[in-house]
Amino acid sequence: MGLTRESSGSRASAELKIEREKSGDIIVALEGNPNVGKSTLFNALTGMNQHTGNWPGKTVATACGRCEREQNGYLFVDLPGTYSLMAHSAEEEIARDFLCFGNPDAVVVVCDATCLERNLNLLLQTTEITAKTVLCLNLMDEAEKKGIRINTKKLEEILNIPVVPVTARKNKGLDELLKAIRQVAEKPASQTETVKYLPYIQKEKERLTEQIKKKETKNISPGWIALRVLEENEELLKKTEDYLGQTIQREIFLSPEEKEKIKDNIVSCLVLTAESIAAECVTEEKKDYNRRDRKIDRFLTGKATGIPIMILLLTAILWLTITGANYPSQGLSWLFGQAETAISQFLTFCGAPEWVRGILADGMFRVLFWVVAVMLPPMAIFFPLFTLLEDLGYLPRVAFNLDRYFHKSGACGKQSLTMCMGFGCNAAGVVGCRIIDSPRERLIGILTNNFVPCNGRFPILITLISIFFATSATAGSSFLSALFLTGFIILGIFFTFAVSKILSKTLLKGVPSSFTLELPPYRTPQVGKIIVRSIFDRTLFVLGRAAAVAAPAGILIWLAANLRIGETTVLTGICDFMDPFGKFLGMDGVILTAFILGFPANETVLPITIMGYLAQGTLNEVSTSAMAQIFTDNGWTLKTAVCVMLFTINHWPCSTTLLSVKKETKSLKWTAAAFLIPTVMGIAVCALTNAIWNWFL
Repeated sequence: MGLTRESSGSRASAELKIEREKSGDIIVALEGNPNVGKSTLFNALTGMNQHTGNWPGKTVATACGRCEREQNGYLFVDLPGTYSLMAHSAEEEIARDFLCFGNPDAVVVVCDATCLERNLNLLLQTTEITAKTVLCLNLMDEAEKKGIRINTKKLEEILNIPVVPVTARKNKGLDELLKAIRQVAEKPASQTETVKYLPYIQKEKERLTEQIKKKETKNISPGWIALRVLEENEELLKKTEDYLGQTIQREIFLSPEEKEKIKDNIVSCLVLTAESIAAECVTEEKKDYNRRDRKIDRFLTGKATGIPIMILLLTAILWLTITGANYPSQGLSWLFGQAETAISQFLTFCGAPEWVRGILADGMFRVLFWVVAVMLPPMAIFFPLFTLLEDLGYLPRVAFNLDRYFHKSGACGKQSLTMCMGFGCNAAGVVGCRIIDSPRERLIGILTNNFVPCNGRFPILITLISIFFATSATAGSSFLSALFLTGFIILGIFFTFAVSKILSKTLLKGVPSSFTLELPPYRTPQVGKIIVRSIFDRTLFVLGRAAAVAAPAGILIWLAANLRIGETTVLTGICDFMDPFGKFLGMDGVILTAFILGFPANETVLPITIMGYLAQGTLNEVSTSAMAQIFTDNGWTLKTAVCVMLFTINHWPCSTTLLSVKKETKSLKWTAAAFLIPTVMGIAVCALTNAIWNWFL
């Protein structure tokens, strides 16, 4: 089972196909606006752990899943969330092309029952393409709470398609939905025209439709093709001709004035029809059902309160992460220490040479265990808390608060969403930039995502803050650490704005685009699903990727620390060579070498630093107090700590992130830019900080 594209000439851009697991499987396209619970419905039907998000454009690629009920098989294709099929964005194009050229047996349009009028616009566009459509009214429980009543029988009569009420998160109505899907898929489609256009459009559409009907149009409605001819959508018409294997009549008889207004009038008729249907079928017993949400939004998105509340919430999450991760990290370190000893003893028992034992036990396994012990506990706390805010509906409010700042920086407001993804993993943030429609703004988002410290850089910042800024081991110290960490994160966000502005004025000039950001209603989070989703979809995924680069990095680090050139190890030689430049940046050669060798995984920077100072051949875990003493003995001051923390925020991305940049941009030039921009920024900031510090202090 999977989604494939044909690769025969020009048809490659047009035709999509789904491979059936069994011959009788029904292929179902699942589409809907963002925030209607489409992915929740997909999960409920297929049992897959597809991530559900509370912001537009979360699903940027097509996911497939299968379910079987009463010996009937269904293959569901979860299309990207979109408001329209007019193809103004990548999400709209993916959804539209699959409906037209993917040959689905049925289409399920998921609508939010609490705001049906807005959702009907997409439904009407879909029924114009294919009559094999089912309307799924999701979130019926919320509609009932808000006093919204929908006359489903009348809605079926008007639309001439099945209408099924569903509450996906409670698995209600799913059997009825599957029955409606099979009914639609197995019966011949009877196309009805729900939308009535202005007389001049309707007349010309009917004329073109009659001409198009004379040819084979497969599963695409001739009336829909006629509308695209009237819009003179050449790109889509060429795709349609490639798919059908024949030309389409393009001659239309409209005046220049009518042609100029044709697109706006088509959209207007769709909107008016949606309003008319909603007015006829929907009644509201409670007129101010969203009064509570509006009151909350006055604080969470207010000009005076929005940003401060956002900072306080970030501080609280970081405090919980720092406080809660200490004991699990210590426990994992002890456990992995025992495991490493067992591995070392086993290799010795097997008669392995000392260098083999050193590479595997002291090199690969020790670095791997260190990365897991350092990363897993904070991620296991941070990601569920972050997902909780997402489920509540708060993250779109964060995007709303930051939108105007990104717009002033010449970037797209959607970059605020990808920046939030970067807190967990910059590689995930880079991939998330797919939701940005403009190629120019997408590049800005990719090139600046690294300025947000990821989970791999948090341990460096937290350790140095606890040593140099919050030295007492009290609850107040943990809060102070969280406060300082929040300050450095805000500094990273400031760098994001600054570099975005510079890029938009130089390498990537252009006018920032606008985007539609829906503020979904606040919903009660599903704690069980949050824990499962955050652990399996995020924590273990990011941890697995970090572990994949940490293991070979451990071998490289061990070799550098144990291979000698004369009386000096390779690691010591590199540190001595880098020392003058390191001191120019307010650090030293050991620290700079640790950053270089930490390229595969940022989590190894501090362990390599300790190893370099102690001239050891292996990484050894030390306590925070012992680490503080080692730093002091090797000339560290408050200035050193500040410069290291600034360089932690501003230096090259890790190998995983750079690989993601290469895959997303398909360009070595922009991959090099992603490496150089934060590195040059870090060198400049640290050199300037060092010079000012030495001058005044």
